[in-house]
Amino acid sequence: MRIKGKVGVVTGAASGIGRSTALELIKQGVKGIALVDLDAGVQDLAHEINAQRGEETAVAFTGDVIDGNFRTEVFDSINQSHGVVRFVVPAAGIFRDRLAVKIDQQTGESDIYPVEVFRQVLEVNLIHPVYWAMEMIARIAADRRRKGLKKWQAQEKLQGTVIFIGSVSSQGNRGQVSYATTKAGLEGAASTLMKEAMFHGVRTGVIHPGFVDTPLLQGMPQGYVEKHILPDTQLGRLIRPEEIADAICFMIRNSAVSGQLWADAGWHPAAA
Repeated sequence: MRIKGKVGVVTGAASGIGRSTALELIKQGVKGIALVDLDAGVQDLAHEINAQRGEETAVAFTGDVIDGNFRTEVFDSINQSHGVVRFVVPAAGIFRDRLAVKIDQQTGESDIYPVEVFRQVLEVNLIHPVYWAMEMIARIAADRRRKGLKKWQAQEKLQGTVIFIGSVSSQGNRGQVSYATTKAGLEGAASTLMKEAMFHGVRTGVIHPGFVDTPLLQGMPQGYVEKHILPDTQLGRLIRPEEIADAICFMIRNSAVSGQLWADAGWHPAAA
């Protein structure tokens, strides 16, 4: 699917993979892009992009991606100002890492991963991307219906693309019971939506990055990356956000690429 001249939505756009993806999409000629983040820094990014382009290509939206009303407002606004959204990259994500079950060394009592924390990670990492994807699919379906179109036909141009941000941790990783669960869940969501959404000409995919040099990763304990990640990474370094952004745009552009793409720099979770 061509990127040039299309309209897209990127969540988590203030930093990391989301920011790099937004900038790469701009380079490739999007007509309009909604930059979404809880961090108000996304406003600065939009201003920077528009100043360089000399036009209002980027529109910033500051809010919580798990808020359904906010999601509707974003799509309503960008649709009205730039047209129907044709691709979405829901890149916002969090991790709240710890062992699933710990034993208190003083009391000997077991401590189970807090369910409220698990639900928070689930909301941001799994439910949010699926619903932002479905929002786009729904609007494309409604737009086709208004035009009198029914089932998408192969001779038509593709109508839309969703790229979910998975993780190598979807294979399971010590200390990441909530994070790994959400990233594995995206695989099932993408496969299901692909089977349904192709009726409307929308395809889905999942990119599974390895360890990327982002603010999210910087939240890990000091020394963790050097001790547990880099020794088993074939590249010998962290992945750069722009490398993942390039791969995401490749997945959008190349309609033959379906399912999952692994961008792991050769790192895989160790066996239990």
